[in-house]
Amino acid sequence: MNPKPHQKSLRLGRYGDEGLFYFLTTITKDRETFFLHPPSAKIVLNALKWLDQQGKITLVSAVVMPDHLHFIAQLKDTTLSKLMHSLKSYTANEINKALERKGPVWERQYYERGIRNEELLMEVVIYCLENPVRKGLVDDFRKYNHWYCMFEL
Repeated sequence: MNPKPHQKSLRLGRYGDEGLFYFLTTITKDRETFFLHPPSAKIVLNALKWLDQQGKITLVSAVVMPDHLHFIAQLKDTTLSKLMHSLKSYTANEINKALERKGPVWERQYYERGIRNEELLMEVVIYCLENPVRKGLVDDFRKYNHWYCMFEL
């Protein structure tokens, strides 16, 4: 019996429209808390910023939680699958080096939600950034160390 029967179906029919904004979420393998190690969280944020600088995406916001990542990006010169493969592959290699370990860092699947208008974009940015508050890690997201936003909030 497949313990995660819907993982494959998450990828069916998935496509990425260049220019569209996406809210993306991905979790660590078995929900391991890799990102309690600050250098590992920094690796993920820096990789997202690098993808932005390279013109692959426009990074709108991101928050690296202890066992998962939320980010909002506009696709530019890539697809969703290429973006996620590149991000997960690079960060897994770097995190494994930093933690002196081997093995998977990320679960294979990810969740995406297309953002179709500016009003929804701002709602999702706030939702993304408020995640550490909802999880009881801080009382103001600005006090959390592992976030980024292109907007001044």
